[in-house]
Amino acid sequence: MTVIVSTHSYRGGTGKSNTTANIAAQLAHRGRRVAIIDTDIQSPGIHVLFNVDPDQLRYTLNDFLWGRCRIEEAAHDVTDCLVDLAGVHPGSKGGCVMLVPSSIRPGEIARVIKEGYDVNLLNDGFQDIASRLALDYLLIDTHPGVNEETLLSIAISDTLLLILRPDHQDYQGTAVTLDLARRLGVPQLLLIVNKVLPSLNFRQLSDRIASTYRVPVAAVLPLTEEMVRLGSGGLYSLIAPQTAYAEGIAAIAALVDTPSAEDNARASGG
Repeated sequence: MTVIVSTHSYRGGTGKSNTTANIAAQLAHRGRRVAIIDTDIQSPGIHVLFNVDPDQLRYTLNDFLWGRCRIEEAAHDVTDCLVDLAGVHPGSKGGCVMLVPSSIRPGEIARVIKEGYDVNLLNDGFQDIASRLALDYLLIDTHPGVNEETLLSIAISDTLLLILRPDHQDYQGTAVTLDLARRLGVPQLLLIVNKVLPSLNFRQLSDRIASTYRVPVAAVLPLTEEMVRLGSGGLYSLIAPQTAYAEGIAAIAALVDTPSAEDNARASGG
């Protein structure tokens, strides 16, 4: 059974795509078959982290939504980008990551903005790719904020990873999103506090946020100069595996990759 994990944030700029990509890499190194779907169709970008050249893509998620291909035809194997510093390839453990990117062509983005798309078809695509690629995990990189697509992604999720920064606007938006997720009955809710200044007390911050929202904090991820310099040029948890950031990503992957998560997917028919 496929476990569906949505990564969401109320506002843009929280590091949502970076976090999604790094979690996917850690799950693959745990021997899991993973796919990521970039449903941030109006501002796609997760493909950059996997060094995918958009000009070399035959199909994207947009092509599936316009009926030009099957969903699995838009999935691109990016596993070779996930070799760690020790030279370990996830494939040696049976793991892989397939990416379904959205198009960055201005015409395609303009069409989505102007015409929209059938959200029910997107849901069908989630189910089809999960079964046809025999996935252990389907990670959905959502569009920030609240709209029809994000509500669908949240509603069908076994786990919702909600990313926020230590910022008052993020705090208020997170409360709104959590209320929606609870109303939609998401089985597992986890908070990720990202881009935190290293000078702050991570434990106190984690405890305060967990107490405020009554939701576990999976990790507090630091803002580091090295990651800023990397500029989405790779997966930082693999490039710098001994850092606090990599340890936090590994902790999130371990929480997601649990028997309880598999049970949730089985119970929901995923």
